[in-house]
Parts: sequence; C-alpha cells; structure tokens
Amino acid sequence: MNLAEPPSCNIVLIGKNSRGQWVARERDGLYGGLFVSQQAAIRYALFENHHHPEAIIAIAAPLELDMGAPPAADRADMAQPRRAA
Repeated sequence: MNLAEPPSCNIVLIGKNSRGQWVARERDGLYGGLFVSQQAAIRYALFENHHHPEAIIAIAAPLELDMGAPPAADRADMAQPRRAA
C-alpha cells in the first residue's frame, strides 16, 4: 500500500468572523489576517502555505482572529512550570 505524505506546510483556516469579515488564520495562530473578500483570504493563505490548496480549510462557524493571544504551542508551554537551573 502506498500512503501519501502529508503536505509540508501549515494548515490555514478560512471563514467569516462574527462581524462578517473574512479571516485567514494559521491553525495554531502563527499568522493570519482580515480580508475584504474570500478571494483575498484564499490568495493570502496560498502565499503563506507555499501554494498548497489542500491545506486550506473552510470553516462554517465564526472564525475569530486573535493576534493578542500567543500561538497554541506557546500557550501549552506557558502552562508548564519552568524550573530554574
């Protein structure tokens, strides 16, 4: 059996936020933006994920862009107490 390798790019979510604006956001919150049209959001997503349309996911539920929160990996890191050496 020949298994296909997953794309070596980030998954980008696209949808509208609660105010009706188009949002493109990397799954873990590494990057993202607000756009005037779906086409502009897709164009941005393709640029950021190195032209891998298979790694763009349309979201029907409201998709919010929170640039103030740290990315998911950083949030998990912050939950772990650090020991002084």
